[in-house]
Amino acid sequence: MKRNLLYIITLLLLPLGVVAQERKVQNKPYIDYRRLHYGFFVGVHMQDMEFANNGFVTENGESWFADIPQYNPGFSVGVLADLRLGNHFSLRAIPTMHFGQNSIVFREQNSGETSRQQVKTTYISLPLHLKYSAERFNNYRPYITAGVSPMLNLTVKKQKQLLLKKFDFMVEVGMGCDFYLPFFKLIPEVKFAFSLLDVLEKERKDLLDENYLKFTQSVDKVVSKMIILSFYFE
Repeated sequence: MKRNLLYIITLLLLPLGVVAQERKVQNKPYIDYRRLHYGFFVGVHMQDMEFANNGFVTENGESWFADIPQYNPGFSVGVLADLRLGNHFSLRAIPTMHFGQNSIVFREQNSGETSRQQVKTTYISLPLHLKYSAERFNNYRPYITAGVSPMLNLTVKKQKQLLLKKFDFMVEVGMGCDFYLPFFKLIPEVKFAFSLLDVLEKERKDLLDENYLKFTQSVDKVVSKMIILSFYFE
């Protein structure tokens, strides 16, 4: 009897607990109903490159392979314009600048000799994303996002082992969560970017030192990748 009574009391109190959670005071309750709203973000990112080494052998019998043994963190900053399309969807334009670098190591297969190249990058990008948000619960609202991002590299330097093209085009997918604070909305987000283009410049008419040509000839294709952790403020 006591056990049954305890079970009934628990069933009665459980909905009260749920209601109590649902009645929590909501911060910025109408911010998502605006047709257009703005923000900015700061973040960090990791750049990566995928090399298609072809095993090219020089006249001296050398065979070079390229790789990136470690990642260097970079800095990202940008602004956000969010256009509301409905209760769950919005269209986002995110003009962004990425400051970073890649450390490329070339290794000769037989002798183990190495050559290094620091590739500094300053990207200007204009991602266009479609955002899908779940229902808001109290003061948080998770979401997923996907879109495309044309990118322009402002710091392409010549006379190096590899020469990269200035223009790139990436597909981006990510996830995050809106946190509604008393005076603004904080949005942490992680995003993955994958290039659709080959950014390796095969035509090396700029070369003054022909010794650099063997590195370009050893690689068929270079594809860029990025992981971006951002903190938006709206």
